[in-house]
Amino acid sequence: MSSLLSKQILLKALARSLKHLLFWCLVLLFFTYFFGSQSKDFHNALLFSAFLMPITIATTYVSIYKLIPEYLIPKRYGKFALYSCYTLIISGYLIMLSIFFSLIYLAHFNYNEMNPVTKNIILVTSGVYLIVILVSAYKLLQLNLEHAERTKKLQTQILETQLKLKEQELQYLKMQIHPHFLFNTLNTLYGFALRKADETPEMILKLSNLLDYLLYQADKPFVLLTEEIEHIKDYIALEEMRFNETLKLQFTSNNIPETLTMAPMVLVPFVENSFKHGALHQGKLHINIHLECQGQTLYFNIDNTHKKGHTSSKKGIGLENIKKRLNLLYKDNYTLHIQNESDIFKVQLQLQLH
Repeated sequence: MSSLLSKQILLKALARSLKHLLFWCLVLLFFTYFFGSQSKDFHNALLFSAFLMPITIATTYVSIYKLIPEYLIPKRYGKFALYSCYTLIISGYLIMLSIFFSLIYLAHFNYNEMNPVTKNIILVTSGVYLIVILVSAYKLLQLNLEHAERTKKLQTQILETQLKLKEQELQYLKMQIHPHFLFNTLNTLYGFALRKADETPEMILKLSNLLDYLLYQADKPFVLLTEEIEHIKDYIALEEMRFNETLKLQFTSNNIPETLTMAPMVLVPFVENSFKHGALHQGKLHINIHLECQGQTLYFNIDNTHKKGHTSSKKGIGLENIKKRLNLLYKDNYTLHIQNESDIFKVQLQLQLH
């Protein structure tokens, strides 16, 4: 495995070196053509260009491997300006030496025999720095693209992490709600079994339906609104058996489309709380539940009699977990109003469904 990795690194380094070599060969041809454009002696132009190549290569590599990544990108502008000046001074001095080389070794101290272009220090300097600027601009663009790609990947990782955290939090809240819901129902069934009530088999059947919903439906991201309502009805049926004559409940639902979906176990905890924390008034627990759809908006209202001061803060898991789930699942697509009056506890929920 390590040898294969070493070969891959070696091949990449070789390919990179060949690209650099090819590029500088093209630059040498460009210099030869540029500096020999006004001369018939291309041999001298080639020699002059070859002398300029080390200066151009060194200046370029200092720019793209030192100045840009270590000073310009990290926004160390003061040092970038200082070291850039040093680079310009040294490279300018070396360019002057190349012109003396042309005068001494190519023109044999005869100024008139010098290549016309090499007499012009501005043109020579412009040729060198043209390459440096072009390569530096390409390097800067490449670094910016790499930075943008890293930033995009980092943002994607952050979003994925946030999504996983939300999923874990949702799962944690479900784990709290489901046992809470199940234990209340089992306590009711236990009471019926002790009394050997005739309703016990029917209650077991209802409980079976509830468990089926909890095990196979509640883990889905969305269920049909009609399924959630049927689940509520099964739970109400169980509680009606438990409360018997001490319960006065009214349940209504209007304009419920067959195609609307919602997150499971959002409405049921409100219904459960109305039974668990409700209080008898004149010998009966009064609960009113109303569901209605207008377009894709669900209006869910529930109120029950209770004792003053028995607020949601004393309801254990209850409403706090429901609020957290609503924030995670629907965020800005819901409104929840809770009223704690003298003897009536009211919940009004409005959900935007799909």
